[in-house]
Amino acid sequence: MDGYNVVGKIEGSDAKLKNEYVVHSAHLDHLGVGAPINGDSIFNGAHDNATGVATVLEIARAYGRLKVKPRRSVLFVLVTGEEMGLLGSAYFAKFPTVPRAALVADVNTDMPTIIAPLLAVVPLGAAHSSLLQPVETAAAYLGLAVESDPEPAQHRFIRSDQYSFVVQGVTGLHLKYGNKTVDGKNNLSEQVQKWRAATYHKPQDNFADGTFDWEAGRKYAQLNFLVGYQVAQATARPTWNKGDFFGARFGK
Repeated sequence: MDGYNVVGKIEGSDAKLKNEYVVHSAHLDHLGVGAPINGDSIFNGAHDNATGVATVLEIARAYGRLKVKPRRSVLFVLVTGEEMGLLGSAYFAKFPTVPRAALVADVNTDMPTIIAPLLAVVPLGAAHSSLLQPVETAAAYLGLAVESDPEPAQHRFIRSDQYSFVVQGVTGLHLKYGNKTVDGKNNLSEQVQKWRAATYHKPQDNFADGTFDWEAGRKYAQLNFLVGYQVAQATARPTWNKGDFFGARFGK
């Protein structure tokens, strides 16, 4: 079976910085057809990761509508083979359609989990580099709290496509839901865990009869756009934090 990455580009407006690139990525594959669960064998992947792909497309639409494009160029990369081990992103990050040294950051979108109001975010990987600053700025603008990873033992930062870029020395992050809830109980993780148990990597991850909070999806797309836009506008490239493990291992 062959799988293909899909790549789009918006050229930057700065004569020099347009030769550098910010990447917005998402994976377009899922699990296909498998053993039936409750009579259904088609793994549709509505949340994982059709919502992520739709988010990148909306981000691309937002960039396209800007009268003045950001200083850096922007790539929109929909990768294949994530469910098989980050294969598509690993290939692209190693053999990109632009000079590899010109990639400055990857803002990845994988299963936004838009099943409830978006009130807080967890920027997986941002604490390793200067990318935390644009995340905090964008979140504050949208009225979102920024939380630390509630499941550090799950090593979620290295389990999605942003890690393929990190291995090539490119700063990256993956914005996930925080735990804040409207009722103040701040226990959204409980709802997410119940949803994952019933839906994640099952045919039940389907648009029909699925749970979607479209306002949360809009805000999530805005957040990712604003993070990428700030990086694309900044004079300096993102940098790894001094002494950071990933920066020391891959950033040279």
